[in-house]
This record gives sequence, structure tokens and C-alpha cells, in this order.
Amino acid sequence: MTAKTNFLSGLFGKKHEEAAPPAPEITPPTERSAPADEAGPNFFQRLTSGLSRSSQKLSDGVAAIFTKKKLDAETLSQLEELLIAADLGVSGAAAATAAISKDRFDREITDNEVKEALAVHLAGVLKDREKPLAIDPAKAPHVILVVGVNGGGKTTTIGKLAARFRAEGRRVALAAGDTFRAAAVEQLKVWAGRTGASFFAKETGADAAALSYEALTAAKAAGADVLLIDTAGRLQNRKELMDELAKIVRVIRKIDQTAPHDVLLVLDATVGQNALSQADVFREIAGVTGLVMTKLDGTARGGVLVALAERHPLPIHFIGVGEGIGDLQPFEARSFARALAGLERL
Repeated sequence: MTAKTNFLSGLFGKKHEEAAPPAPEITPPTERSAPADEAGPNFFQRLTSGLSRSSQKLSDGVAAIFTKKKLDAETLSQLEELLIAADLGVSGAAAATAAISKDRFDREITDNEVKEALAVHLAGVLKDREKPLAIDPAKAPHVILVVGVNGGGKTTTIGKLAARFRAEGRRVALAAGDTFRAAAVEQLKVWAGRTGASFFAKETGADAAALSYEALTAAKAAGADVLLIDTAGRLQNRKELMDELAKIVRVIRKIDQTAPHDVLLVLDATVGQNALSQADVFREIAGVTGLVMTKLDGTARGGVLVALAERHPLPIHFIGVGEGIGDLQPFEARSFARALAGLERL
């Protein structure tokens, strides 16, 4: 039984009474979609630039270790320490050094050869996590529940996804389910106006499940293709958060028994190894189906994505390397691995 099944089963059969809630604020969609010029230059260039803090640290370290030196026990130990410092994790660093030393041990090796071998290994580790987020047109709307801790980039990610879907010609609705943070509601409303998506909100402190139910009802009636639901991320109140997420799923399943069709966990790369524990918690309480890693441009800890891929067999749908709409892009294992290692794309 999967984590998602554990989360969804046994909860939705419980009887509950929902008081008639106040009507939500509903902002209809506009004709505006994401501006084409916001896609920006080639994404690999932005990826390389965004990962520069991580790749520079690795590249300088590798060069310092392997200038006119053999690949021996001492240099391998130094390389492993460097990879651990880049947040690949202990097991990930050990696996990488073992792969690099294979057929190369006790030979002179250049820093560029080490980086090439590292990129090949990392691409292999990450390849199975490379999976696009597929929107099912038969769902109408395809419901995406977005979870993650407050401050991790969750609301901004929803806005950027809305822009992407709108640029693809889809009708998008946004539901402000993080009802206890007025700033999150206002931020999402701005994104709705910017992207031309419908927007659903209620008063601060309103029941998030009731809002989600009404948002799905309205989105379905309006013929929306995608409904993105924001959620709270108060991990310090784990039991309350679990109950709230369970209730959201329970009530939207009264309308569509297959919803949510995706549960996306948004993780902030700048927190390093703490992203792993966040993934542990949200997989347990929210049945996560896929990952989005944000703020890779703001840290030298880009290797945490590798550690995350090794620990959690979940698809990495998107990565973010900047503030612009075009800086959130589908994850591509080989490009990421080469950019992290400080190599040009080939």
C-alpha cells in the first residue's frame, strides 16, 4: 500500500457535518495569459547560472584536489568530504566516489575528467526521477493539491505553474487554501490576475476544506482544466495540519472520487538536508506524488536534490533557479547533473 493510499484510505468514509460557509470571493479569469517574453533565454544557461554557487564550490574543490594528482585513497577521501559538504549526503557522496574511482583508481586524472565522471553518475541517479507533470484532460478539472512548509516558495510555485498552464492554453483556477495567512491569499490573488486564472478565496481563518470544496464545484461548473489548491504548512502543528489536509481531500472527493490527481510537495533548496526531513513528514501526512525544488539559485547546497532522489522514489517534476516565471522548468536529469558539476551542456 502506497503512502498516498495510506493517507487517502480510511479517512473519507467518516461522516461529518459541514456548516453552510460564507460564499467565497470568486475572481473570474481574464483573457491574459503568461507573456511570451517572460520565458527568457535558454533554460540551461539560466540553470547553469542559477546553480553557480553550488557548481563553483564543487568545481573549485575538485580542481584543488586533483591538480597533478592521482586518484588514490587520500584524494578520494577529500572528494567524498567535498560532496558531503555540497549536501549530497553521506551515502550519495560514497556512491559517487565509488563510481568515479571505478577503472580510474591509482591513475593520474584531471579535474575535468572527475567532473565528467561525476556528472555521468549523478545523471544516472537522477534519471528515474525525471518525469513531466501530466495534466489529464479527462478530469476537468485536474486537481493539484500543493503542500509544503510556509516560506518554501509554495504560493509562488503555484503562480508559476498557473502561468505555464495558461501559456499552454489551459483554463486554470487557483484556490487560496492557506486561509490563515492573509499574505498568502493576497499573493495568490496577484498571481491569478497576472496569469489570467480564476481565483477563489474566503475570509482569514475560514475552513480550508469548505473553500476547496466550493472552489472545485465552481471550477468544474466553469469548465476549468486545472485547479491548483494552496494549503497551510504549519509543521509545528503536525496533527492539525494532517487533519486539515485529510479533510480537504475528504470533501473534494465528494465531487470527484479520484481527486486530488496530484499532490505536489514544494521544497526549498536553501534548507539543505532539512528538505529530506520535510519530505519524510509530508509523504507520511499528505500522500505526496511528486516534488518541486525551488531556490536552487540561492544556495551552494544544490546537491540536496541528489540526496532527495536517493531517499524518496518520487518524480521531480520541476526545479526553480530564479524569480522569473521562466525560471521554473521541468526537471531534466542530465542537464541538472552537468550544470551542478560545472560543465557545459553537450
